[in-house]
Order: sequence, then structure tokens, then C-alpha cells
Amino acid sequence: MNNLKAFQDYLQLEKNYSLHTVNAYVNDLIFFKEFLKENFDTEKLEEVNYSMIRSWIVAMVDKDISNSSVNRKISSLKSFYKFLLKTKQIENSPLLKHKSLKTPKKIQIPFSEKELDQVLNQLTYTEGFDGIRDKLIIDLFYTTGIRRIELIDLKMQNVDLSKNTLKVLGKRNKERILPILPIITKQIKNYLIERAKIEDIRDKEYFFLMLKGVKLNDSFVYRLINYYFSNVSEKVKKSPHILRHTFATHMLNNGANLNSVKELLGHSSLASTQVYTHNSLAELKKVYGNSHPRNQK
Repeated sequence: MNNLKAFQDYLQLEKNYSLHTVNAYVNDLIFFKEFLKENFDTEKLEEVNYSMIRSWIVAMVDKDISNSSVNRKISSLKSFYKFLLKTKQIENSPLLKHKSLKTPKKIQIPFSEKELDQVLNQLTYTEGFDGIRDKLIIDLFYTTGIRRIELIDLKMQNVDLSKNTLKVLGKRNKERILPILPIITKQIKNYLIERAKIEDIRDKEYFFLMLKGVKLNDSFVYRLINYYFSNVSEKVKKSPHILRHTFATHMLNNGANLNSVKELLGHSSLASTQVYTHNSLAELKKVYGNSHPRNQK
């Protein structure tokens, strides 16, 4: 078995990475192998030195590949060489002293409570299956903080209306239970009535379907969110992830404990959740400024 295939199996079977993530890692390595063959007349990843990798980085930057994309590809290389070290096929990683390229910090601007109210309570949705499904998807993103892939892969058997919970499969195959509000339970019941009317369902195990009876896909969900929020918001980015960000920000703004939000989002550490606190801090400063007696003078 070659090292690339062994690495692929390691990511999938031992690290429990999703197929999408595994494919991204492998594609980055194949991309690098092609560069090596073209520029250094070799495809042996085990014999690479840092100057070769540096040449690849320069070539990518010259092609206007963003620093964040370059960093992601180098991260794939780092993981591969860590694997080779672990399996004792190399003694030192060629990336030992590498420093990531600088990237600008992306500020994720959440939707306002007013924008959510407009989308959920003031927009007109089409009657029947499509409209009921679309509104439920938006409300589920906003009230649970669910990830896009978790929503797409949600199974019928993991929707428990007797307990008002959803069981979702998160990153690295980690399961978590999400509570759902009574308003969501009501929408789910209406959706299931319409779902049962679909005559030919191919993907029966999946909760969310297209009218044709097949499961949703990434681009459809992204377009759906972008379409509805374009009616009420001028924000540049309107995506499922912004809705997840909005969920966390609004929870924190309204007094939720950071650790509770961490558990709901399925983060492995508080550090991941803290990126959502900048907006709640702004809200806290506002309340502080309006409330403290020393600021009334």
C-alpha cells in the first residue's frame, strides 16, 4: 500500500474525518505531487525538502491563490508528514519551521434580530411543501445553530418529537443532542404532513428532501438562505454559517452561558466559541455605558 492510500485510510478510519475532508487532504497532496513532477522530476513525497515546498508556495501565490487557501494546502502537507513521522517513515518533517502566511481576519457580521423577524414573520412563503420546508430550514438554523452538513444529513430516526430533540452527527462523527423549541416542533409536524404527500421518495432515511424525493445538497441550502435574506438584508455574506453565527451571537447577547453555547454548537473547545463573543461584548459595553451611574454624570 502506498503512503498516500495509507494516509487516506488513517484519516478516514482512525481520525474519523468526513469523506469530504479526506478528499480535500488527498487532493492537496496530489496537487503537490504534480508540482514536484513538473518542477523537480520527482513524485516522492517522502524525500521532499522545505525549499521544494517553498517553491510551491511561491508558485501558488504567483497564481493569485489566496493566502488562506495556500495555508490550507500546507496544512494538508503538515498532516501527511506528521503521519509519516508517526509511522516512522521519516525522521524530520520538512515543515518543522514553516510559518503560515498572514491572512486578514474575517469579520463575520451576524443578522440582526429585526432581520430575522422580517424573514421568519413578514416574508411570504409559497404554500405547500417548498414554503413550509424553506421556513423550517431557516428557523432550525437560527434556533439550534446547526451546521449546514448536519442539517442536510439529518435522519428521520433522529428527530424525536416526544422529547423535542434532534440527534445530529457533527465533526469527526461526534453525536450531540439539540433541543428544539415548541414553535419548531409545530413546524416539523406541518412539514412531515407535506413530506408524506411526496409520491416517489428515493432518500427515505433523510429528514429534509427536495420535492423530487431526494436529499438536499450544499448549493441548494446556500442558495435558499441567500435568496430569503437578500429580501431584507444588505449584508455582503448571507449564508447558513452566518445564521449559525447569528444563533451564537443572539444567545450570548441575551445572557446565555458561553459554555452552554459551546455545547450547542458542538465545539470541542471554548476557544472556537469565543470567536462569536465580539458582538456580545459590544452589546455588553452598550448596556454598561447606559447603566452605570458613573456614566450618567
